[in-house]
Amino acid sequence: MSTLNNKIPVVILNGFLGSGKTTLLRNLIKQCKQSNFHVGVLVNEMSTLDIDGQLIAESDLNEGGQSYFASISSGPLSSPQGLQQMIAALGGMLTAKPPELILLETSGSCHPMPLIEYFRDQSTFNLTGVFTLVDSFMLAQDFEFGDLIIPKLQENLQADHRDMVNLLVEQMMFCSHLLFSKADRLDQGAIERIAENAHKLNPFVDITSVPWGRLDLDEIKGLPPYDFHRVAQLIEEIKPGYQAQSVDQAPYAITSKVIIDDRPFHPQRLWETCNQHLGEKIYRSKGFFWLASRDKVSLLWNQAAGSISLELVGSWRTGILEDP
Repeated sequence: MSTLNNKIPVVILNGFLGSGKTTLLRNLIKQCKQSNFHVGVLVNEMSTLDIDGQLIAESDLNEGGQSYFASISSGPLSSPQGLQQMIAALGGMLTAKPPELILLETSGSCHPMPLIEYFRDQSTFNLTGVFTLVDSFMLAQDFEFGDLIIPKLQENLQADHRDMVNLLVEQMMFCSHLLFSKADRLDQGAIERIAENAHKLNPFVDITSVPWGRLDLDEIKGLPPYDFHRVAQLIEEIKPGYQAQSVDQAPYAITSKVIIDDRPFHPQRLWETCNQHLGEKIYRSKGFFWLASRDKVSLLWNQAAGSISLELVGSWRTGILEDP
């Protein structure tokens, strides 16, 4: 991979809650391992539970005793505290052989602007891509295939109000590459309609569909530097409102809660919950659980908007010890 003045390339994986960033990241890490490509990974989790960090930590990203993986939880990287933690984590990857590329996965509530400003003035790192993932199925359901996203943004601007619509729109406006996840659930006409509306927000962005996080590693190798000049005016326009909101303890009206309970899920009640009782205001929920009928396996609950998946991720240590 070519670098600019020997700077280490950095690619940011940004996107709203449940857009598929971790699935994409796991896929890219797998490709890096298969091709013996030396990569550093930094994962940011909104919750203190750090589900994504635990999933990514299963990948072998340690070499010669040095860690090329870091996880930052309990807040977005775009916050002042998050930025300081990110700087420290990146520095930890430079003490020996530096990685050929750093992949930085943000939390769903992370605004890209503070990260872009940080890397703009860097002499060690070269920001080459801001990849924003968007749940195309969510845009189809909640924003009428993207037709409503600009009118809803205009309503917020007129009311001097910022919420998750602003975050979603601004993630799309700052990106260099826009990736549509869950596009396999829509027909080609729907995807083209969503892409047309996305181009109204970011006319020159490259748009790609990535079903199940399938993005070729070669597409993020050798990218040119991120075009900071293109977003300079955007930063000037957005920054005052963003800074005024950043003092809020729950920006964009998004709050998080961690539930810890040793009890198993009841299979029938789980089915009813998935199909009947999930509220519209739950943007994202994720966690490990176990079923009363399968008490030795660890399962992953993964919900984003109206989509829910349950995944087998391993076995509980207690269950393994109990086996003869």
